[in-house]
Amino acid sequence: MNDFIQLTEENLEEEHICCIIRSRSKHPGIQSKKEWLSWQLKHGHVFYKLNQKGCCFIEYAPLEYSWVPVTGENYLYIYCLWVNSPFKKQGYGKQLMEHCISQAKEEGYSGICMLGSKKQKNWLSNQSFAKSFGFQVVDTTCDGYELLAYSLDGRIPSFSKSVTQKIEEKELTIYYSDQCPFIDQKIKQIQSYCDSHLIPYHLIHVTSLEMAKNLPCVFNNFGAFYNQKFITVNLLDEKSIQRIIENES
Repeated sequence: MNDFIQLTEENLEEEHICCIIRSRSKHPGIQSKKEWLSWQLKHGHVFYKLNQKGCCFIEYAPLEYSWVPVTGENYLYIYCLWVNSPFKKQGYGKQLMEHCISQAKEEGYSGICMLGSKKQKNWLSNQSFAKSFGFQVVDTTCDGYELLAYSLDGRIPSFSKSVTQKIEEKELTIYYSDQCPFIDQKIKQIQSYCDSHLIPYHLIHVTSLEMAKNLPCVFNNFGAFYNQKFITVNLLDEKSIQRIIENES
């Protein structure tokens, strides 16, 4: 029978973090993620995973310490719940969500929240799955992003007032943090593609909790603007940048 394990300051270096597993060479995204986690774990951040090699985990933290532009009292925020093959359809997703809900109830939290969208995004946890547990939409943006919450006492969180989904800059502008291990590679791809195609761009590294709480867009770990308008929370590659430039020009 498979069991679960939680990352701690003591086991962080030796344990894998599910998304990218390397047995020999060190991956720069993993190193950035673990450095980010080493600070977050001190503030109640939870990375709870199946004790197997593969992608089956949930990651959440007290909202007050979550690097997202969401405000609320006494909430937990789910960054990611991800179950990939060969662990799908075995009840692990349910167990991971129930672990988070149990902690919220046992420790007296007002509820749990997470980022969603009217149209499911590739880099967001499945909101239909969350709604099956009782999560409801409690806030929305003008372009279809949603804040989902599972309230235990009637209190609800909201997007920060800074979330307008607009900026003054017209060039491709990307906000990113080190929370996701895929970001390091994606940022390098974006730089290379934009430089080689003479596309103006602006990369903004989110390096503090205060900065994250006051971002102009919805955000888990990545947010892209073009022509002053918010485009997506999905991590970009060469094809998606090309499509954005063509569609928005």
